[in-house]
Amino acid sequence: MPRDASLKTMTEAHFHLPGLFEFFDFYKIFLPLYNAHRDWFYPWGHIASIYGSPTGCIWAGGRIERSGICEKKGLEEVRDFLSSFGISSRLTFSNSQLTKEHLADKKCNLACEIFEKGGGVKNGVILHSDLLLDHLKATYPDFYFVSSTTKVLTDFEDFRNELKREDFSYVVPDFRLNKDFKNLNSLSQSQKDKVEFLCNECCWTGCRERKNCYKSVSREVLGLESATVHVCKAPGGKEGYRFSKAMKNPPFISISDIQETYLPAGFSNFKIEGRSLGSALLLEFLLYYLTKPEFHIHLREELYLDNTLDLF
Repeated sequence: MPRDASLKTMTEAHFHLPGLFEFFDFYKIFLPLYNAHRDWFYPWGHIASIYGSPTGCIWAGGRIERSGICEKKGLEEVRDFLSSFGISSRLTFSNSQLTKEHLADKKCNLACEIFEKGGGVKNGVILHSDLLLDHLKATYPDFYFVSSTTKVLTDFEDFRNELKREDFSYVVPDFRLNKDFKNLNSLSQSQKDKVEFLCNECCWTGCRERKNCYKSVSREVLGLESATVHVCKAPGGKEGYRFSKAMKNPPFISISDIQETYLPAGFSNFKIEGRSLGSALLLEFLLYYLTKPEFHIHLREELYLDNTLDLF
């Protein structure tokens, strides 16, 4: 007997992973292992999508892309490889500072032309700009859309209103709403299905510059002369990302949180950040969120012994 679709949503965690282009060489080794050794991984979790931005795309935001795939052949390889595993590709085009003239960018439109046709898998775009949303809806109607965390939706009513927008299949709230269970539990099931929590954010919860930080990155990506590099002044900001630090952050969503709190409450989508952190940290995220502890060493050995990967 087929499983009820609503039950599946309630009992499985859908993970959205970083580095579609940035870590493609890593995923070319990891995904075949993930597919061949399903007993190594939690049966209640699966990879729903991998997100990222090709190098040099001015629609990108959130992070400055220093490396990654950008040519047509490479983009097609990424699309086809993920499609072969039934995994959705998401273009991260979350620049908040776009103007009308930016919509004609050839490199960004080429990426959209390639990924709109998912080869049996529906692909998506993570975005911030409503101007870009209107362009994509009109030009590439086969995409689904994700409202970016770069909007910094810290007020729950703003977040609730975003969930009501029919344009978006998913909405990523600011990480500081992760534990607002009084309001989260008031959402309808259809709204809960659209919520995509950012699990492993390391930023200080008291930060009031997060929106300005994202704005600064967007302007830098566009090469604007007035762009300035945002300097984080938060406590511990100079240390950079530490997973051990993120785990102590009050909004951190742990494996036990997912199993014992979020899934029973009807939430099933969980985003892992890390596009700019390197493949060694990416492996730690995959070990923590996807892999049974007794098989950590098996996965490590397979990846370490593959000398085509540079994990450090």
